[in-house]
Amino acid sequence: MNQSVVKALTLLDLFSENDLELTLNELAERSGMPKPTVYRLLSSLEYMGFLTKSKNSIHDVRYQLGIKLLELGGLVADGLELRKSALPHMQLLQSEINETVHLVIRDGDEAVYIEKVESNQAVRLYTRVGRRSPLYLGSGPQLLLAYLPNSEREEIINKMNFHQVAENTIMNKEDLYEKIETIRGQGYSLSYGEQDTETFGISYPIYDHTDHVVAALNVSGPASRFQGSNRKLMKVKTKEAATKISNDLGYMLNREYKA
Repeated sequence: MNQSVVKALTLLDLFSENDLELTLNELAERSGMPKPTVYRLLSSLEYMGFLTKSKNSIHDVRYQLGIKLLELGGLVADGLELRKSALPHMQLLQSEINETVHLVIRDGDEAVYIEKVESNQAVRLYTRVGRRSPLYLGSGPQLLLAYLPNSEREEIINKMNFHQVAENTIMNKEDLYEKIETIRGQGYSLSYGEQDTETFGISYPIYDHTDHVVAALNVSGPASRFQGSNRKLMKVKTKEAATKISNDLGYMLNREYKA
């Protein structure tokens, strides 16, 4: 194993949605590497375009992820069969309900938002492709957790550390188990004010040809627009879109859609 490569990737992995910019000292402290080593690695990463110096830096130089990673991320996204199959249906769904539509998958003990079609309404929920979320937070991640095999789900839940980010964030295992039971019973997931205050989310499962849930199709926005007949319409349209994506992935050959 090439240790220089491992160390360089370790530095890149320290950047997150909450740490978009980091200084040399912060990177050295969090990585546990000597400052001269970190400096050399940062210089190489900057030269290759994986890091860039923030234009907002005045005194301490702050680093942020570079455009090269965006280019590589785009290549990964373009290569995902799931994303390519889902995008046309997501675009149609967005045009029908005019709310933001997300495609969410699981990566280990986290959910990742790999595609979105944004609402064109003035007030809308802001998210970004590549966003990561714990599996207890929000309708999409919770749905993915609910449809895991029991043993795998238990292992993930037992390692969870709950952090409140909004008024209705689930904060304990008991409430999470109750939510999972509800999701599995009704075949879809709803959330209100769990990720952001006064927001609402609806998620339906996407199945592949092996009958496994491989993604969640999510619509979300201000809770005031997810009331009464509007919510009913969004559920119907989201389920229809999830069914069509599942069909494109080889699901439902002479079978009834589970949700």
